[in-house]
Amino acid sequence: MQATAEIQAAGSPRRSQKHQMLKDKQVKDLIVDKRRLVEVPYTATLADTINTLMANKVVAVPVAAPPGHWIGAGGSMIFESDKQTGAVRKHYIGMVTMLDILAHIAGNGCGDDDVHLTKKMMVPISSIIGHCLESLSLWTLSPNTSIVDCMEVFSKGIHRAMVPVNGRSENIVGVELTESASCYRMLTQMDLLRFLNDQQELKAIMSHKVSDKQLQAITDTVFGVTNKAKVIDVIKCMRTAALNAVPIVESYNDITEDHTQLVNGKKRKIVGTFSATDLRGCPVSKMQPLLNLEVLDFLKMLSGAPNTGMRSSWREQVTCHPESSLGEVVEKVVSDHVHRVWVVDEQGLLEGVVSLTDMIRVIRLCFKVSSEISSIRILFGISVTGFSLILTTFRRKTYAVGLIQLLVIL
Repeated sequence: MQATAEIQAAGSPRRSQKHQMLKDKQVKDLIVDKRRLVEVPYTATLADTINTLMANKVVAVPVAAPPGHWIGAGGSMIFESDKQTGAVRKHYIGMVTMLDILAHIAGNGCGDDDVHLTKKMMVPISSIIGHCLESLSLWTLSPNTSIVDCMEVFSKGIHRAMVPVNGRSENIVGVELTESASCYRMLTQMDLLRFLNDQQELKAIMSHKVSDKQLQAITDTVFGVTNKAKVIDVIKCMRTAALNAVPIVESYNDITEDHTQLVNGKKRKIVGTFSATDLRGCPVSKMQPLLNLEVLDFLKMLSGAPNTGMRSSWREQVTCHPESSLGEVVEKVVSDHVHRVWVVDEQGLLEGVVSLTDMIRVIRLCFKVSSEISSIRILFGISVTGFSLILTTFRRKTYAVGLIQLLVIL
């Protein structure tokens, strides 16, 4: 009965108007209050870059270089140009994230641990672009791109995109690898989720449980580290597995474990989270000796230090339960400003994780199906029963089958 009521609501003119209102929203509506782009020059050292990240409380920065000397990441050609003359001033050659920095600090596994960290911190930032997969690409997103299309882009694992202001491609929508504009703003997955969290028309979608099988919101394969792992070993594990964060799980007392390697976190008690951004809060001058601390001791020290902007991640876990609603999970990431929510059972044992990408993907899927159901019903003026019969006729078609399955939760 409840499912039927929700489907009927999805087909009502009022719901259709709300769907259209969200479809009419564009990326430019999300960047109104965004500050000017935070960037670093290609000559900046690794230490300079970490200081920039810490001062501006960001986790990634584009790298700017003089035009005509570099090939942009992924073949991109993204420039900053003079607003009046159009003359090119800068070429953005890539995006450096904290994971790139972690990868550089961890080394290449060929015995370079003896190289003093200070030397590693003095390398130019341009030399570490591409250490991790994400920084091998650089994207711009037209300000005229719809929010729905923006959801599609970010649902594919793209974490951020540069949005041109006064760009030359004002009539283009979607993702571009070529752009020239007088300035840019950075749009992130978090910005998008913060916006979606405030939309009343998504209330029905946000009420779905994250455990709904059709949604597949939960990633149930979770690798973590034990609480006895040293920071340097955690960093190496994250580099090898290309992970931005890992859960810290309680080590077994009766089983000998290798604390230098990732462990299966499923059904383990979570006691903390270590993310690439945690290293951002560590003073460069003090980093060398701290890398040999056990990971929880490292987090405790940072959470007590001033001006790090860190929450007490070693003490306060952002978690949800399988029965939690999608809206509750989105609210947690927005209010706590985290990039994932760990899923735990009633005993507090790890079941899985819901990432920002997962949340955006699920919201987009539900919105798309709900909109199409509404449009078809209004177009043909048919009832819920009639609509279901039409879909049943085309049961053999993959897309129709998908709609039938999703009718249960929409």
